[in-house]
Amino acid sequence: MRPLLRSSGLFLRALFLLGAAPAIGLLRSAPSPLAPGGRAAGPASLVRRSLRASSAEGLFAELVSACAGPTVLVGWALHLGASPLEVGLLAALPQLAQLLQLPGAWITALAGRRRVALAAVTLSRQALLPLALLPFVPAGEEVKRTLLFAVAALSAALGVVGNNAWTAWMGELVPARLRGRYFGARTALCTAGGTLAGVGVGVLLDAGDARALRGPVLALLAVAACAAGAVTSVLLARQHDPAAPPAPPPTLRDALRPLHDPAARGLLHYQLAWNAAVGLGGGYFTFHLLGNMHAGFTVVAIHAASAAAFRVVSAPLWGRAVDRFGARPVLAACSFGASALPLLWVIAGPGRLWPIAIDAVLAGVAWGGHGIAAFAAPLAAAPRRERPFYLAVFATARGGAFAAAAAVGGLLAARLPPALASLGTGGPALLAVFLLSAAGRLAAAFLALRIPEAGAGSLRELHTAATRGAREALVKQLAA
Repeated sequence: MRPLLRSSGLFLRALFLLGAAPAIGLLRSAPSPLAPGGRAAGPASLVRRSLRASSAEGLFAELVSACAGPTVLVGWALHLGASPLEVGLLAALPQLAQLLQLPGAWITALAGRRRVALAAVTLSRQALLPLALLPFVPAGEEVKRTLLFAVAALSAALGVVGNNAWTAWMGELVPARLRGRYFGARTALCTAGGTLAGVGVGVLLDAGDARALRGPVLALLAVAACAAGAVTSVLLARQHDPAAPPAPPPTLRDALRPLHDPAARGLLHYQLAWNAAVGLGGGYFTFHLLGNMHAGFTVVAIHAASAAAFRVVSAPLWGRAVDRFGARPVLAACSFGASALPLLWVIAGPGRLWPIAIDAVLAGVAWGGHGIAAFAAPLAAAPRRERPFYLAVFATARGGAFAAAAAVGGLLAARLPPALASLGTGGPALLAVFLLSAAGRLAAAFLALRIPEAGAGSLRELHTAATRGAREALVKQLAA
């Protein structure tokens, strides 16, 4: 009984934190228990110029994702007659590609962070160009699906190598004491731009469907993605490389050190459990909305835009909370809150979309904080010299767990008895998968409370600060 009461209390506290997230950002003057952190190398003006270029690069990267990201890839798959399992595997490709993180970290350590990031990110975004020709290839749908998987896999693999180098580069470029605030503001800007682009893409895809032009519209989006990718390459080139002390060539011991570091193992255990739980159903939400609930791409885009709006508002405020309390309590709060989201998809159905509207609100706030904390936690846990390898191990754990779970989710939906798969409703076969995903997320959220982080506050302290901030905001409103 006591563990059940404790679990319920933590879950309710996390849901309150999601609602009170804006109030946390009001506590700007409160001192932080965290260590001040280091400074980025280089003149202040050079650092500021690089950070501005990085924010602009992130905005154009969101345009790439809007034109060739998960939603559009699902559109490609449906256009080419893919099965639910194939859709799930296509959605899991970016996570499965995380298995290349360790080789990518080795390349980064040998060739340099900025150099590898610039080359790999550029190639990953230009690798999408063959999709522009796919609708016009004189071949059957099976051959075209194979080409789609090949292009998506190549882009994802190059993106993994580039992202490892980019994250390690940003760990040097952005001062540690400002990471939460900077990446919170950057996330808000990028999300806003990506949302507008996503809505436009959704409307364009639906218009293409209405005129039987989905293939040409998808091809046009591939060209737009490559054009935006070229702009990101220019902006990456404008960011400087902070001076780092010379280091000897990496060894196998360097690559395996994160596995033996007690400070890293807690985060590693959480990432394995959390991404397995999310991957179980996470690759099928868009497919469920399009295929089972018969909503159009415009509805998908509106859902994404609504979630993004709340993410834009909450991300900078969560960033301040990360700077003040550390990544661990924010990660725990958002994990408990996000564990309820798959249940809303179980309740929803054709003609009953209101749970999806609630999901957009809670998901925007929960994933806004989770994304920033999940980015900051590995940087805090990784020593400077071995940072690429620590980041590689963490990302490999995330990607491998997500991809494996996505495959399991697809198999369960296909193999479970229909009555069990639909939870006795006679509805879609994915409902049991969504329920299992919610249970797995809740269990994984407890592991977030055990992540070691020097100087980090507790979930209770974060809750107390949010309560005080909400009370102060209410008093100010009443006084006005």
